Amino acid sequence: MTTGRRNVRTKFTLPVLLAVAVVALVAGILASRVFATGDSGSGGSGGASPASSTRVDVIVKATDSSFWQTMIAGSQAAAQDYGVDVGIFGPPSETDIDEQVQLVENSISRGVDAIAVASNSSDALNDVIDRARGQDIPVITVDNEVTTETDGFIGTDNRIAGEEGGRRLCELVQEASPEGGSVLLESAVAGVQVLVDRDGGFEDGFNEDCAGDYEIIGPRYNDNDIQTAASQVNDAITANEDLVGVFADNNTSGVGAAQAIEENDAADEIPVVAFDADPQQVEALRSGTIDALVVQNPYFFGYQAVVAAVMRTQGRFPPESLDPGGVVVEEGDLGNPVVDRLVDPPTAEAD
Repeated sequence: MTTGRRNVRTKFTLPVLLAVAVVALVAGILASRVFATGDSGSGGSGGASPASSTRVDVIVKATDSSFWQTMIAGSQAAAQDYGVDVGIFGPPSETDIDEQVQLVENSISRGVDAIAVASNSSDALNDVIDRARGQDIPVITVDNEVTTETDGFIGTDNRIAGEEGGRRLCELVQEASPEGGSVLLESAVAGVQVLVDRDGGFEDGFNEDCAGDYEIIGPRYNDNDIQTAASQVNDAITANEDLVGVFADNNTSGVGAAQAIEENDAADEIPVVAFDADPQQVEALRSGTIDALVVQNPYFFGYQAVVAAVMRTQGRFPPESLDPGGVVVEEGDLGNPVVDRLVDPPTAEAD
């Protein structure tokens, strides 16, 4: 949307800066302390031992998404950097919760030293996580927190990131439609805490800053299917003549929303703010069918998850929660080296 690009900017939230500091600290101590043989403390494997003998399984939400393939690349980089034996697994789709449970069961059966898992459910994996920890296998959760006890969490504070997206969409709709109208909340899956937080943050940020007669409609759930998302946004455009904006809470929702905006030739009338930055979304940002992306750092998720998992096995204590933050990116920000590393990160395949 042309009007939205007149005031382009990149927002680096405080957690990003904190994460940079933590990464620098961890990088400085890993070789000399975290992965060194020692006799202090106790970890999931019963005490400190060389990291080269440590086996960590990383289980992503899905293998069909560039977001999770970037997390895989980060995990593999940590494995290479520190000589850790890392296995990478994941179900084909984020809706395959039962298969993800089975993957954790398989890791327990293999007797790995630690597990890092990006859970597709806030509670469906609780029992198997409890069994792993009951067998002295530390479990680090990634992206989505679960409702049972774990040994650490790596992920974005989605409420804060959602607020940033809501504030930006508010600015865009006020520029395009100052008289007010309807704003669609397009969501991937119902009941997943990461999305609940993200959507709640969006509503808070939008409502806090938007002075005008605006109404949020939805959420519409697309079951993480691009064509369903496109159909739902198409239906909203048809049914709501006053539709003035769309917030899409993940990459699937964002790609579907961009398709619908393109099909309706509505890029100049209906701004879209979406989460994440897979290649289709970045292309939509360039073309104007998406106006802003709230970009996370899944490479950091994967890298730091391995670091935290091994720290636990060595009797060290990583932060209980580590947030790399989010960045609001618009078309004019592309070309900034820091932004480009986030929107075009490395990817890799699961084992």
